[in-house]
Amino acid sequence: MSLMPYFFGRRNNVFDPFSLDVFDPFDAFRSISESRPGSLSSETAALANARIDWKETPEAHVFKADLPGLKKEEVKVEVEEGRVLQISGERSREEEEKNDTWHRVERSSGRFLRRFRLPEGARVDQVKAAMDNGVLTVTVPKEQVKKPVVKTIDISG
Repeated sequence: MSLMPYFFGRRNNVFDPFSLDVFDPFDAFRSISESRPGSLSSETAALANARIDWKETPEAHVFKADLPGLKKEEVKVEVEEGRVLQISGERSREEEEKNDTWHRVERSSGRFLRRFRLPEGARVDQVKAAMDNGVLTVTVPKEQVKKPVVKTIDISG
């Protein structure tokens, strides 16, 4: 949980050294000015912080993202700059009919982008991604750490 007040913007974990989310003190003011009707930025703001879990197992780093309503063709998983995992995509806006009357619009549309700096030992050449029921799972295997060979030495005397 962030120690920054809500009006300075939300961050999942400001102390996470692998997250590339950067604190922006003007983020709250920008979101207020961009939330006017007709602003494209307000459409993308809802998806900009796609919720992603990152867990580490002895074998791999596993990322899970909730992306309801998206198809795998609308999501892109890339490794850039050596060890930066980038998950991005776009949810299209629903077509409006002239005869439609909207009472509430809560589902978001627009682009999202999240980046994670992978730690040393991540096998970026073996990354796998799968999409199932709106949940994207990205698995980044880890290099196997070889246990040191211990040789017992007999003591003479």
